[in-house]
Amino acid sequence: MKRLVIALGGNALGNNPQEQLQLVKHTAKTIVDLVEEGYNVIVGHGNGPQVGMINLAMDFASNNGANTPLMPFAECGAMSQGYIGYHLQQSIKTELKSRNINRNVATIITQVVVDENDEAFENLTKPVGMFYTKEEADKIADEKGYTFVEDSGRGYRRVVASPQPQKIVELETVKQLADNGTIVITVGGGGIPVVEEKDGSLRGVDAVIDKDKSSAKLAKDLEAEMLVILTAVDRVYINFNKPNQEELASIDLETANKYIEEGQFAKGSMLPKVEACLDFVENEKDGKAIITSLERAKEALHGKTGTVIQKVM
Repeated sequence: MKRLVIALGGNALGNNPQEQLQLVKHTAKTIVDLVEEGYNVIVGHGNGPQVGMINLAMDFASNNGANTPLMPFAECGAMSQGYIGYHLQQSIKTELKSRNINRNVATIITQVVVDENDEAFENLTKPVGMFYTKEEADKIADEKGYTFVEDSGRGYRRVVASPQPQKIVELETVKQLADNGTIVITVGGGGIPVVEEKDGSLRGVDAVIDKDKSSAKLAKDLEAEMLVILTAVDRVYINFNKPNQEELASIDLETANKYIEEGQFAKGSMLPKVEACLDFVENEKDGKAIITSLERAKEALHGKTGTVIQKVM
């Protein structure tokens, strides 16, 4: 069975448990559509709102008299994987049952190894957790060694690194489950970032790995036929929101890299998605990547929408 890795964007999930539980019912329909197309589907997803919510709650409780321990960021990421996976498993299984498809669904709490010497640890850019006044932020920075930055005039937030994914620790488990036909939910939030110690043990670190990059790494390691990154738009655009805006039905590697050099893709949104697709396609002989919306993923597989990225068009 052909393997397909999906990277779910934030629009497929939600900002709170009630909203997420409703949204994933729709997300499950898209996933099961792709199963019906004959693909062995492996699902990666983001966790920005969810891990922020968990980290905020833990920080607030710890700092405001609840006598709860301060929860490390890696542990908050693990909690978010379980919470999102629970909702996805439930919804996907319900959708499978409604279509009389007998398939298992499983969430793997997934660790992803990063390089402790990655330059991202010297250039902290990813805001996490709650807002503080400058005085509060300075006090916490002195006590715990955290780095804070002013965020959009709303206060000061802690920032952590966003390193490159190096190795998916639970890859063999994912492979075994996928080979048995299980729909696997993995690399949640890009994976729990860990570093390898000299003795081979793993240690969680305060960081956030880009979920599209981890999904591309997963697709490469699984030798998947396709990587599908689901986002809020049907296709990728150049000259976005300008009078000469143009949608891209397909691009090859050379053209994509030219557009990147021109600054056509926004750093905080479309650029990492395009870069993840390029990383996958460059390393897979016949690999194909698609960027499209959640609602039209099935149509994109049939060439009716979406932006297809391949080595040569």
